[in-house]
Amino acid sequence: MPLAAIALGSNLGDRERNLREAIARIGELGRVCAVSSFHDTDPVGYIDQPRFLNAALLVETELQPVELMGALLAIERALGRDRAGSVPKGPRILDLDLLLYGGLTVHTPATADHPTLTLPHPEMHLRRFVLAPLAEIAPEMIHPITGRTITELLTNLPV
Repeated sequence: MPLAAIALGSNLGDRERNLREAIARIGELGRVCAVSSFHDTDPVGYIDQPRFLNAALLVETELQPVELMGALLAIERALGRDRAGSVPKGPRILDLDLLLYGGLTVHTPATADHPTLTLPHPEMHLRRFVLAPLAEIAPEMIHPITGRTITELLTNLPV
């Protein structure tokens, strides 16, 4: 069964409860194999907002990448996120990003049902708040484009 890596983030409401509820719901999509610790991080990009709580998890799932991303977006909506009515990269109850799916590289166009999906996540290798939690649970996982492990990507980030 394919193994997917997912990043989780929350900076509104009870951040820890939001992440724990998301983890439980992702568990309904397959078998959650590992969950990182929670990392309290500064916002990046749009910085006039509360601090984030970030984590990563690994899930074995029979869902294909587009189906999995659709299910993750449905979890966000169910927990109160309105992507259309919010500031891009602004405050959010929940953010779920599909980072990796097996060793696949994917790029799908946006449709009425799904936004564009690019795998691996196009910015994951630049984000400490993504790589640090993922390195806890999948240090040797390989980024299929760079050929580097998650630990190598984290180690090579600028300070």
